[in-house]
Amino acid sequence: MAKKKKKKGSWTHRYRMVVLNDDTFEERISLKLSKLNVVIVITFIAAVLIALTALLIAYTPLREYIPGYSSADLRRQAQELYEEADSLKMELQANDAQYERIKMVLNGNITSEEYRKIDSVARVETQEENPDLTPIAADSLLRKEVEAADRFNVIAGATAKTNFVFFPPVKGQVTQVYDESIKHFAVDVVTPPKTPIKAAADGTVIFSGWTADTGYTILIEHSYGLITVYKHAASLSKEQNDQVLSGEVIGIVGNTGDLTTGPHLHFELWSDGYPLDPLNFISFE
Repeated sequence: MAKKKKKKGSWTHRYRMVVLNDDTFEERISLKLSKLNVVIVITFIAAVLIALTALLIAYTPLREYIPGYSSADLRRQAQELYEEADSLKMELQANDAQYERIKMVLNGNITSEEYRKIDSVARVETQEENPDLTPIAADSLLRKEVEAADRFNVIAGATAKTNFVFFPPVKGQVTQVYDESIKHFAVDVVTPPKTPIKAAADGTVIFSGWTADTGYTILIEHSYGLITVYKHAASLSKEQNDQVLSGEVIGIVGNTGDLTTGPHLHFELWSDGYPLDPLNFISFE
């Protein structure tokens, strides 16, 4: 017990600290201290220093010099780069999809699955348009008038929302019609030499150039997923990304490319990646 009391007393035992002038031994400073007072003062000073350091790190640019700490600008730049990379990825995917569509249209290549979809739609349309009924003469005449008028009507499936009407790209004689059985997804129209080719509708040129098989070729993208294709031109007057208006001249009828037997326009109409028969929507005569 005596030792414990002595130990406790040592923390509160007072000492005098005196600062004297070395020359005159004059007393300058005199302080009464104990071990407990010294510990309290040191602890308080250390706490103040820690608090000040934390404030400096939290609210000043000094925190950026701490190893492993990323600055706000660096985080902002990283976020911007991430968003830009994500945007570029989406744009690249869109460009790849567009490229595949253009490639498919240029080559006229359709997979067997896609062809079955087109064929099934064609069979349904044929059954709807040609029911097993014996028409009277007046009905047959009315049917012919309606079918002739339908060539200027809206594309099937978009009738209610588009009212899309095509301008004839050329006027002439149709020498080969749309024929899925031989994968001729177009109409060939023979015209007088140097006949201007005109855009079938307002749109944007997505391809304008030369291919070995089809010569000078131009593709125009329109609203509602529609694409028109013009092949074997003698020359083209529009470039990629040009905006064109319905009826605007985009080239001249020619005989370019390997897959041609004479001057004519090879015209195709595509909707969302599937070919349509142009004669259902355009009169070339």
